[in-house]
Amino acid sequence: MVFLLICIVVLKKIDANRLKEIILSPLNSNYIEHETEETSSFFDAFKSVLFIFLTASISFLIYKLTTYYVTESKEGFFTFFKIFSVVFSFFILKRNLEQLLTFTFKIEKELHFFVTSKFSYLNAIAFLLLISLIIVEFSGISSSFLFYFSAILFLFRFVLIISINKNLIFSKLFYFILYLCAFEIAPLFILFKLMF
Repeated sequence: MVFLLICIVVLKKIDANRLKEIILSPLNSNYIEHETEETSSFFDAFKSVLFIFLTASISFLIYKLTTYYVTESKEGFFTFFKIFSVVFSFFILKRNLEQLLTFTFKIEKELHFFVTSKFSYLNAIAFLLLISLIIVEFSGISSSFLFYFSAILFLFRFVLIISINKNLIFSKLFYFILYLCAFEIAPLFILFKLMF
């Protein structure tokens, strides 16, 4: 948890305005348009630290939920590091596969806004997840709150993605359903099988 707070401090030092825009991106659709026009590399300092923060937040969420719901699950740094490694690899492989397929099928221009909005909302959710993790860790609230709160956040993200990309999604509904099955549901199922 201290590592996540250090990541926020580093992000604030690098670019405080951009950090604020990311946190408020679900409330401001103009940020997504601005982000799609920006051509910064994935390896710039801000995006790299943000990616590590996102990965660590989701890993910590999975760690807390597995230690709460899975009775034979062991607590400790090794368990967290194993989850972090799997989630990190999952995001890297998913991102590279998405870029490869959009480049192969020459649809990167059509899907660039969709993919950018998807990752921007996921980054914003990571900050809310950190707040909920702190609340659960330092109060008497049960970890089941964490499960329901994160489920609501991810459902809210899904609704935001559909509402902001409704023209693209409904004009190509078959391909969107195929995309959901191939890139959203199947990788999560594989990730679940790898961890348990």
